[in-house]
Amino acid sequence: MTKHPVLVEVTERIIQRSRVQRQAYLSRIRAATHQGKVERSQLSCTNLAHAFAAMPGDAKLRIKEAARPNLAIVSAYNDMLSAHMPLETFPALIKDEAFKAGATAQFAGGVPAMCDGVTQGQAGMELSLFSRDVIAMSTAVALSHQMFDAALYLGVCDKIVPGLLMGALAFGHLPAIFVPAGPMTTGISNDEKAKTRQLYAEG
Repeated sequence: MTKHPVLVEVTERIIQRSRVQRQAYLSRIRAATHQGKVERSQLSCTNLAHAFAAMPGDAKLRIKEAARPNLAIVSAYNDMLSAHMPLETFPALIKDEAFKAGATAQFAGGVPAMCDGVTQGQAGMELSLFSRDVIAMSTAVALSHQMFDAALYLGVCDKIVPGLLMGALAFGHLPAIFVPAGPMTTGISNDEKAKTRQLYAEG
């Protein structure tokens, strides 16, 4: 398939413009990789004990071996938004399945998740785009403990997933899986939804 010349030109321009920053990023990611070792193998006994003290006994014994992977779970779950509510039960399921597969998993941290649909026309909507950067920082904080060998990111929506991705890229040496809550069907078409909004706006 032939690429459009404008697409080729723009892509090349981006490559050239970001070459220095990309090399610096890749060097940092390579330096963070512990070849053939789990991440937590670099931690002292005191640090390690603090990090898994709250885990159940069988998982605690496994993670202490420092031989098997430990997965981070970062979630945008909250009770307020229907798109995120199903994520409530995911961490427990992931922990169980990880253990069955010979690994361990820990809930590393939660990130804020706000909705334009709720805040529209209210003062809170001014925080909407800013929340993406808070999500990215919250994700990085969750992963900063050097305990994890891979991460699962639970979230949906147009600010939350980019924020999770930005945070994940700061730890680009860790394999990442993005897990949405699943499709939400309303039962009406997009055209019908648009008409409903229009009628509401008209009073």
